[in-house]
Amino acid sequence: MGGRSASSRRWLEEHHGDPYVARARRLGFRSRAAFKLLEIDARDRILLSGMTVIDLGAAPGGWSQVVAQAVGSRGRVLAIDPIPIERLSGVTVITGSIFEDRVAGALREALGGVKADLVLSDVAPNMSGIRAVDAARALALAETARDFAIELLKPGGDFLVKVFQGAGMDGLLASLRAGFRRVSIRKPQASRGRSGEVYVLGRGYGL
Repeated sequence: MGGRSASSRRWLEEHHGDPYVARARRLGFRSRAAFKLLEIDARDRILLSGMTVIDLGAAPGGWSQVVAQAVGSRGRVLAIDPIPIERLSGVTVITGSIFEDRVAGALREALGGVKADLVLSDVAPNMSGIRAVDAARALALAETARDFAIELLKPGGDFLVKVFQGAGMDGLLASLRAGFRRVSIRKPQASRGRSGEVYVLGRGYGL
C-alpha cells in the first residue's frame, strides 16, 4: 500500500502547477472547471439573466457558482450530484445520481411544471484506466444527461454536455442533431490538453 501510482503522482503534479487551479482559489471558485464554462459562455452566450438552469454532476459547485452569478436573483439553478454540495447562494441542491428515479422525480417537483432554458452536464465517470470501460461509462452518462435535457428543456432551450472522444460519440452527436437546431463541439483552453474530453453544445431544442 506504499507509494502513489504514477498516474496519481502525475495528476498531483499537474494540479499543483495548474494556473487555473490557482486562479480558481484566488477568485473563490470551487473548482477550475468554472473556467471551462466561462470560456464557452464568452463565445456562445448561453447564460442570461433570469434563466432556469439545471446543472448535472454539479459537485463541488464550480459551474453552479458561475451560473448563479449569471442568471441573478430572477433566475433559478438546480444542481444535482451524488456527492453532497455545500450550500451555494441561489442554488437548489438535489443529492443523488442522475440514474435514480427518485432524483428525476425530485427535479421535476423542484421545477414545478416549469421547463428549463439550459441543461448543463459536466458529469464524468470514475476512471478505471481501461479505455473501453471508461468510454462506455462516459457515454452512458452523456446519454442520460441528453435524456434529461430532452424531457426538461423548453422549446428553443440549450444543452451543454461533456463527452469523451471515442466509440459511441458519433451516435450521440447524431441524436442531438436530430433534436437541436445547431450542434457544435467546444474544447476550452481550461480543459487539460491530454484529456479526451470535449463539450457538445446543442442550441435551439425542438426548432
